Amino acid sequence: MTEPVIGEPLVVGAGVAIEYDGFRAVDSADFVVRRGEKFVLIGPSGCGKTTLLKAIAGFLHPTAGSIRLDGVPIGEPGPDRTVVFQDFDQLFAWRTVLDNVVYALGVAKEMRGEAARERARAMLRLVGIEAAGDKYPHQLSGGMKQRGAIARALALEPRILLMDEPFGALDAITRSQLQLDLNAIWRETGVTIVLVTHSIQEAVFLGHHVAVMSTTPARIVETVDTSAAQDMDTPEFLRLSHHLRSLLITPDSAHRSVQTAVE
Repeated sequence: MTEPVIGEPLVVGAGVAIEYDGFRAVDSADFVVRRGEKFVLIGPSGCGKTTLLKAIAGFLHPTAGSIRLDGVPIGEPGPDRTVVFQDFDQLFAWRTVLDNVVYALGVAKEMRGEAARERARAMLRLVGIEAAGDKYPHQLSGGMKQRGAIARALALEPRILLMDEPFGALDAITRSQLQLDLNAIWRETGVTIVLVTHSIQEAVFLGHHVAVMSTTPARIVETVDTSAAQDMDTPEFLRLSHHLRSLLITPDSAHRSVQTAVE
C-alpha cells in the first residue's frame, strides 16, 4: 500500500502561551503540523501536553500567540478535530458500539438511517471490531473500547485526529498491537494525527515529527524528525530514542529555542 503524502502546514502554533486559574501551563510554544502527518507531543508528566492538545481541539484558547488551522485562528471545537482520550469509558454505556458511531454521525454530520449504519460498519471494520458492533461497551476489553472510540472519531471524517495517551492504560501486548493498527489506519485514511504520549518508543515508532516539551511552563525544546525511524529494528530507531531521552532529561536551565521552518 502506498503511504499517504505529507503535505503543506495544516496547524501552525506561534508563540503559544496558555494560562488557566492563574497558572501558566504553556509558554512561547512554536510548532507546525503538516497535512497527513503523525505529529507527537512528548514530555514530563503534567508538563502541558494535554493542555496544548485541548487548545488545538478548541477547548482552550491561547493567552498569547496563536494556533491557526489552514491560516485561520482556532476559535472553538468542531467535528473537523475529533479527540480520543485515554479513558476507556468514552462510549455511551447504554448504546451498542455500532449505535455509538451512528449517534455521532447523526449529531455531527446529520447522517441517519442506513447510510449512517453502513458508514459506522465500515469504520468498525477498519479498526477490526465489526463483529462486536452489537455489543455494549461493558462487554468489551479495554483495547476494543479504544478501537470503538477511534472508529467513532474517524467516522466523522476529521481533518485532524487528536489522541491523548490513547494506549497508555493498556497492557503491553495490546498497546503494541494498537500501535501497529494505528499505523495501518493512517495508511488507509491519510488522516492527520496529533498524539500525546509519555513513551519514547511509541513516539519514535508512530511519529513523523516529535515535539519534546519541557517542564511547566512548557516550551517546545526541539522538534525531531523521526520519519525515517519507524522500524524498531534499526540503528536509526535506537539513535533517535536515545536523542529524545537526552532531551527529556535536560535540566530546565538548558532549554534550547528551535525555530521550526515552514517550507
